[in-house]
Amino acid sequence: MVRMRWQVVTVDRPAGEVLPGGRWPEPLRPLAGAVELRLRPAPGARGTELAARPLGGRTTLPGMAAHLVGDDPGRYLRDTLRRVRQLVETGEVLRADRSPVDRPAVPG
Repeated sequence: MVRMRWQVVTVDRPAGEVLPGGRWPEPLRPLAGAVELRLRPAPGARGTELAARPLGGRTTLPGMAAHLVGDDPGRYLRDTLRRVRQLVETGEVLRADRSPVDRPAVPG
């Protein structure tokens, strides 16, 4: 069995804001039961390190997650952790481009 590495992001917030009341933020909830999380203070008092890896080191993820990532579950975890960081730090998940459906209408 190949052990998956921990995927880690530093979130510029205290641990209580990263996982308030021990609840996983929305980007991580679909992975409940499939990944293990670890929180610790970031070096230099720069917030909190949030780390995740597949539960038991397995390389499989459940359902849609497995379909989306194909052969690279580490990439999916990294992307999910980045979304968590954005949500906690800014209150929203930032996107570089929005689809035409999401864009506000321009009065013409």
